[in-house]
Amino acid sequence: MIFMLCGTSDARELALTLTREGLRLLASVVTASGAERLEAAGIPARVGRLDQQGMIACLRENGCSAIIDASHPFAQEAHAHAMGAAAALGLPYLRYERRSVSYDKHPRLIVVHSYEEAARRAKQLGGSIMLTTGGKTLEIFTEQLLGDSAIRLTVRLLPCLENIQKCLSLGIEQRNIIALQGPFSRELNEALYRQYGTQVMVTKESGAEGSLDEKVYAALDMGICVILIARPETVFGDSSRVYQSFEEMVSAVTACIKK
Repeated sequence: MIFMLCGTSDARELALTLTREGLRLLASVVTASGAERLEAAGIPARVGRLDQQGMIACLRENGCSAIIDASHPFAQEAHAHAMGAAAALGLPYLRYERRSVSYDKHPRLIVVHSYEEAARRAKQLGGSIMLTTGGKTLEIFTEQLLGDSAIRLTVRLLPCLENIQKCLSLGIEQRNIIALQGPFSRELNEALYRQYGTQVMVTKESGAEGSLDEKVYAALDMGICVILIARPETVFGDSSRVYQSFEEMVSAVTACIKK
């Protein structure tokens, strides 16, 4: 049994690819909807975040022989817990990393290196700001941007109850919550920007598979300023193996299992 952290749409596709190769997986996801989609494809899944000790217990309970970390590029806690659990049990740790996206310099593209810096730059720009960075770090932005009469903050995030409750508890009005699940086409991005009169869009460099290009180029071409949070630099360690294609991952996992 292989324990696999699945945090993105392409992680699900990787899981399907691995099962077609005859590999047995136990997927770990944060949301019930993610588990339902995997289980519908015949892949058992558990729901909820795990710390390192919880992951160790789960690995032992299920007799797992390797860890595949296909969580989101910004999920640094998940990376750390998975690497720590693998080291504690002496298991192989394999990381599937979405390809990074780089952009040429553009006068309306502002690259920052933290959520806090993104919030400060957004406050400086003001106007109608659309936040597309998810629910986990919402409070960093609401602290800076809510209550300013020169700013309208709109948030676009996954349509789960936890996100909606957090928005409302932080003071984000219902009319400024866009609860939708991507990936989004360029046309839908453009329609949402027009609907909310967006002047500034804040996003993360989550990778090509996350439809980042459609989001960024649609905004820039419409004259919208884009604040792009650069991907954090994660050190995966000497014993870790990082792969950016399904083919490489299948070969690596198969080799691990045969040892």
